Amino acid sequence: MRDYKKLDVWKKSHLLTKQMYKDVLPIMPVEERFALTSQLRRSTYSIPLNIVEGCGKNTNKDFAHYLDNALGSALEAEYTCYLIFDLDYINQELYDSINSTINEVKAMLIGFINFLRNEK
Repeated sequence: MRDYKKLDVWKKSHLLTKQMYKDVLPIMPVEERFALTSQLRRSTYSIPLNIVEGCGKNTNKDFAHYLDNALGSALEAEYTCYLIFDLDYINQELYDSINSTINEVKAMLIGFINFLRNEK
């Protein structure tokens, strides 16, 4: 079993989740509480949660599957952030900051997935 707290990709995705909770979710309109806000919250914390769950699996193949799920959640969060930016719920500076972090997490996940799938 792996220690997720030692994984850089988990650390970065945890920071993304904290950034979302601190900087984005509080400024979302009340009318979006059960729609976009909820979706953004769930897709964001799903990234580190999938990494954690994958760490409990015995094989690299199984672990990579959970990292795939984390990547899917990162893509969901990416689009939701784009949508809330396009709807003028967040400004350009905040969007750029969040999007940059999401892109880092995606790149780290892709690299880790490729590593696990190519390891013999």
